Amino acid sequence: MYDGKHHTVDSKEIAFVTAARKAPATAVQAARPCVLEPIVDVEITAPEHHMGDITGDLASRRGQVSGTQSGAAIGALTVLAQAPLSELSSYQSRLNSLTGGEGRYTVAFSHYEPVPPGVQQQLASQFRVREEG
Repeated sequence: MYDGKHHTVDSKEIAFVTAARKAPATAVQAARPCVLEPIVDVEITAPEHHMGDITGDLASRRGQVSGTQSGAAIGALTVLAQAPLSELSSYQSRLNSLTGGEGRYTVAFSHYEPVPPGVQQQLASQFRVREEG
């Protein structure tokens, strides 16, 4: 709020308190906010013959592969990708099942991006406005 006027006869404190409570919620709704999620750089090193499974799995987790490099070990490749951090929860166990325990990965924070609209709607539907009394 930028401005408010008080009149000795018509103004009541409760009206100002109510307006002060409702103003932030109204402002947030009018701003049309969006949820941001952390995106990480991922490097996955595994034997070359597992690369198709690994890149397919990354794609199913909203990941984007940007390239590959020769690994330090003979017959190994490193996949370079970006993926939402939320999609990599317990990824080591998934990678172990894809590679027979031979794959390793590292992550490093890259940036934030808006969450896809479907996920934002799901998050919003789980949110309940709490009435203050």
